[in-house]
Amino acid sequence: MIDFIGDIHGHADELEELLLKLGYKKIAGVYVHPTRKVLFVGDYIDRGPKIRETLQIVRAMVKSGNAIALMGNHEYNALCFNFEDPKGGHLRKHTVQNILQHCKTLKAFEGFKDEYLDYIDWFKTLPLYYETDNFKAVHACWDNNNIEFLRKTLVKDKLTDELIYESVKKGTALNEAIEQTLKGKEMQMPKGLCFKDKDNNNRTEFRIKWWEDPSKMTYKSISVLPLEILPEHPIPLEEYKPLDFYSAADKMVFFGHYWLQGEPSLYKDNICCIDYSIAKEGKLVAYRLDGESNLESGNLIYV
Repeated sequence: MIDFIGDIHGHADELEELLLKLGYKKIAGVYVHPTRKVLFVGDYIDRGPKIRETLQIVRAMVKSGNAIALMGNHEYNALCFNFEDPKGGHLRKHTVQNILQHCKTLKAFEGFKDEYLDYIDWFKTLPLYYETDNFKAVHACWDNNNIEFLRKTLVKDKLTDELIYESVKKGTALNEAIEQTLKGKEMQMPKGLCFKDKDNNNRTEFRIKWWEDPSKMTYKSISVLPLEILPEHPIPLEEYKPLDFYSAADKMVFFGHYWLQGEPSLYKDNICCIDYSIAKEGKLVAYRLDGESNLESGNLIYV
C-alpha cells in the first residue's frame, strides 16, 4: 500500500495539497495515513520556493515510518558540492552554473547553516534504490547490471563518505553506475546536432528511454523529451550495442527525474515516470499502488 510521489523541488505547498488529496492527515506535525505510506523518488531541493519546509515534511515522515525517501541527483550534487576535494575546492566544483543550480537551497538556509549541514548529513542516509517482490523504485534509471553492482558496493544501499569520494572519479564503475542511476542514460546526438536544456546549456547528448529496445527505435523515438531536431533515423549498431534495456517482463518500476509535460500517463504496463515538472509550472504527481500486477492510468493522482 504505497503512494509514489515524484520530484518536489521545494514545492511544499503542492506537496501538502497532494498528501491531503491522497488521504494523509497531519498529526503532531507529521503526515500519516492509517493504511499507507509514501515512497519519495528524490529531488527535494533546489528550484522551488519552500525547500526547508519540503525537507521538514519528508524527513518527518521518514523518521516516523510513514515514508521512504530515495536519493535524487540534486541531493547527490549537494553532497558533492559540500565535500572538499583533497586537491582543492570541492568534489562538485563551485562554478557559476553549479552555484546557480543550488542557489535557492543555499538562500533558503540563509541564517540556518547548522540545519543545512544537518540535512547534508541526512542525504547520506538516503538509499539509491528500493525493491520489493512487486516493484522497483529509483530516481532516474533502473539498470539491472548497475543495481547489482551497487548492491555489492554500497553499504545498506547507501553511500558512505569514502564511496562519495570514489563516485566522482570519471570512468570508474561506481561513477558510471551512480551517474546512470541518478541521472539516466544518454546517447550522443548525430554529428553536428545540439540542443539547449532546461538550464539553457548546450547539449550534444540526450536522455533516452532506457526501457525501450534501441534496435527498434529511432533517434527521435528513443528520446525521453520531444526534440524536433532529432532525426527519424534508425540508431546505428555502435550506439546501442553497450546499452541494456528494461524488459517488459520485469517488475513495475517507478521513477522521476525527466521533467515530463502535459497530462500524466503511463509509458507501459510496468513503466511509470512521476516527474511532471512541478518546478516549471507543471504538476506534482503520485501513483497509488493498490496491489495491481499491471499499472493502471487511473491510479495517477496529481495537483
